[in-house]
Amino acid sequence: MDMKNAFHHGDLQEEIYMKLPSGMTNSSPHDVCKLKRSLYGLKQAPRAWFEKFRSTILSFNFTQSQYDHSLFFHMSASGIVLLLVYVDDIIITGIDYSLITKLQQLLHTTFHIKDLGQLTYFLGLEVHHWASGIFVNQHKYIQDLITLAGLEDTSSVDTPIEVNVKYRKDEGDLLDDPTLYRRLVGSLIYLTTTRPDISYVVHQVSQFMTSPRHLHLAVVRCIIRYLRGSPTHGLFFPTGSFLQLVAYSDADWGGCTDTHRSTTGWCMFLGDDLISWRCKKQDRVSKSSTEAEYRAMSTACFEIIWLCGLLEELGFPHTTSTPLHADNTSAIQIATNLVFHERTKHIEVDCHSIRDTLKSRVISLPHISSDLQVADIFTKALTRQRHQFLIGKLLLVDLPTSI
Repeated sequence: MDMKNAFHHGDLQEEIYMKLPSGMTNSSPHDVCKLKRSLYGLKQAPRAWFEKFRSTILSFNFTQSQYDHSLFFHMSASGIVLLLVYVDDIIITGIDYSLITKLQQLLHTTFHIKDLGQLTYFLGLEVHHWASGIFVNQHKYIQDLITLAGLEDTSSVDTPIEVNVKYRKDEGDLLDDPTLYRRLVGSLIYLTTTRPDISYVVHQVSQFMTSPRHLHLAVVRCIIRYLRGSPTHGLFFPTGSFLQLVAYSDADWGGCTDTHRSTTGWCMFLGDDLISWRCKKQDRVSKSSTEAEYRAMSTACFEIIWLCGLLEELGFPHTTSTPLHADNTSAIQIATNLVFHERTKHIEVDCHSIRDTLKSRVISLPHISSDLQVADIFTKALTRQRHQFLIGKLLLVDLPTSI
């Protein structure tokens, strides 16, 4: 559903005055207008609109999620109904169809709503419904990105970045105009919503936004050429997937040539469905690969706690611990054995919270072979065979014609 003139529905809590619009006659140059409702352009407008929408939904016996404030839900004997709002775009789903109908009527009565029917397109995401599951990709978005980069007639490549090549922030000549570089990288960042296979390389090129070089632009063009060879790829969410969280954590020790900081990578699966992933440079230099892996495990642990809380709030409590797969035995031993004090006393206290989580059985720490470490794709450049193997594990597939 789409909200028309959303910000105009907000109720102002403060007294706000504005100058008369141009073309409007006034008796005095000092005359002003007192606003009764919010307008586009006001700093208070987004907050006023969301508060109006929130109070309306809560009055309909919905509950606002404590883990995601843009999510509202209602549980009844007939099932659950979920409502997700992003500014003025709304998604409603659930199995209590009578409640969904009443909710739509409420929104039509209170606001000016346009019902767009079954979800097929949302904020650049294309949603395809099949009997065996849901497929989400950004095909049109990728085509527009290829056109923006002027690469319609170029050949495609098999991987988004070359293996064993490191890029520095001061390497090569500066771009005369960095506007195109920043537009392309900004678009690529949003594209990682459905293309986790480019998360690592997009993380790399986004570090050079302030002063991009010609070499950095060449890497961005390589990413887009890779996308040109797989424009319809996206994430597949099969039906009937078992609701068990499974996590993978990895790190690339000292991967940044400029700062020597390590790169954290993790991903979360709900059954077979990839639902969360991250690629981020660590905020401190790690003294060893073990420390880098330990920090990555701790960061992934925070995400697991958040996801467990959200699932429990929606009526899917986790009675078993979430396996967090790591391929560094030393890092696992540090989390399970407090004797390693001398080797870890310089690590911040918040990283050691993973020990409490492990002790309370929220997570478990099974060791996994590096060959099967799915999070490897979020920490480093890979060969074509390795890259293809891991995107298959992520259920990142081509748009099926029928399933």
